[in-house]
Amino acid sequence: KMAEKQEEPSNAQNGEPDNAEEGEGKKKKVKREDLPPFEIVTGERLPAIFFKFQFRNVEYSSGRNKTFLCYVVETQGKEPATRRGYLEDEHAAAHAEMAFFNTILPTCQAGARHDVTWYVSSSPCVTCAQRICEALSKNKGLRLTIMVGRLFMWEEPDMQAALRSMKEAGCKLRIMKPQDFEYVWKNFVEQEEGEEAKSFVPWEDIQENFLYYEEKLAEIL
Repeated sequence: KMAEKQEEPSNAQNGEPDNAEEGEGKKKKVKREDLPPFEIVTGERLPAIFFKFQFRNVEYSSGRNKTFLCYVVETQGKEPATRRGYLEDEHAAAHAEMAFFNTILPTCQAGARHDVTWYVSSSPCVTCAQRICEALSKNKGLRLTIMVGRLFMWEEPDMQAALRSMKEAGCKLRIMKPQDFEYVWKNFVEQEEGEEAKSFVPWEDIQENFLYYEEKLAEIL
């Protein structure tokens, strides 16, 4: 049986060496205090080590206490445009899903239709699910597809209700297949400079875990 566990990761698990310089730690601490109410990291490509750890569709999410959200926004309108990037959050504060609605969507053409696809390390929490439903009801031009690596706290009744409410609001929820992880690897993960792009190496149980989560999501929805 698969379950989600939330534990504090070591720096190494988050893709940072455990022996990070003390000064660096102090700098980060100050940064958090200086930037209420949340700290969000944005960019075009995330470090490979983060992807390999955070996106892995494992049984236990030990230490995976951040959300990594890769997005593609296709705007249909007078000036068709495609934007892509990623957001990661510090789970003590606002989540990446909220940050997308607060910082990315407002900068897209007003009044146009936006087809948005998220590739997220784990499915939204109950609060983020409510915000997604609100955004879809307010913005009739918004189409949202969420591809998730694993289901977050899926055994909890309120979480199951939240997933169903997103579907009812018009959000398409899908579990990431091995091909989707490969797509994220190619389009959102940093490749070392001067090296040929490394091909995606699937982990051992990637297909098995995809099928497991797909079955669970189908049962919930």
